Amino acid sequence: LELAFEHQQFTALQHITSNLDSSVEPETLHTCAQFFLEHQQYSKAVDLLLLAKKYLEALDICIDKHISITEDLAEQISPDKDAEPEYKKVLFERIGECCMLQGAYHLATKKFTQAGNRVKAMRALLKSGDTEKIIFFAGVSRQKEIYVMAANYLQRLDWRKDPEIMKNIITFYTKGRALESLSGFYDACAQVEIDEYQNYEKALGALSEALKCLNKAKMQDVSTQEAKINFLKRRIALLKKFVQARRSYEEDVDEAMKQCLVLLEEPDLETGSDLGTYTAS
Repeated sequence: LELAFEHQQFTALQHITSNLDSSVEPETLHTCAQFFLEHQQYSKAVDLLLLAKKYLEALDICIDKHISITEDLAEQISPDKDAEPEYKKVLFERIGECCMLQGAYHLATKKFTQAGNRVKAMRALLKSGDTEKIIFFAGVSRQKEIYVMAANYLQRLDWRKDPEIMKNIITFYTKGRALESLSGFYDACAQVEIDEYQNYEKALGALSEALKCLNKAKMQDVSTQEAKINFLKRRIALLKKFVQARRSYEEDVDEAMKQCLVLLEEPDLETGSDLGTYTAS
């Protein structure tokens, strides 16, 4: 090795280092790694640093020189089982962050989980867009913040056509104690029932659930909460009148028309989720 270094025999060094293992002195391995680093042989430098158990330094090279973190390489960089807990946590998180930068989101999730940071693990999983695993991970993590993160993600999907996703949104917001968000979701469900299906009874049920959630919520701004509650109450009252008018139409057309005309006179009829349009028609 000394002769090869002295005479800059690159080919000889490659041959010699290919036979090195972890029994070689860490300082020697580190010196060889530096040589390969200087000659832009980054993967070889990483391999030697791993033998020397210089995991953080090896990881820095992977990040700086854009060496892909594969499943196998991630395991090689991972700390030994008997390593100090704090060191293991730091290293696993660094590996996870590197995987995030490279778009290896599932691998990042695994490493963040090994670091004990389930919130970061969920953030990585959300980036992957793997809905099935996101739902599973939220279920096994049993953390309020993670439940809410999962529910927020699911709301961005086409939940209108998938009852299972709707069910999970409600479940996760409930378990995450995010009652204001749950109220907003029920409100969105009500609007869908009106706009897409003209099912005012279901819309009324959804708005009632939204009101229950908002009443139980503990918002920091009490005045804002009260305003939202009053707004929901007014929408429910208007919708109830409209539903009653529709029901009476089959028995007494004239009475139904009277109720609709009275409803049209309401100053804030549009508060009732576009009821003005349907009442006029």
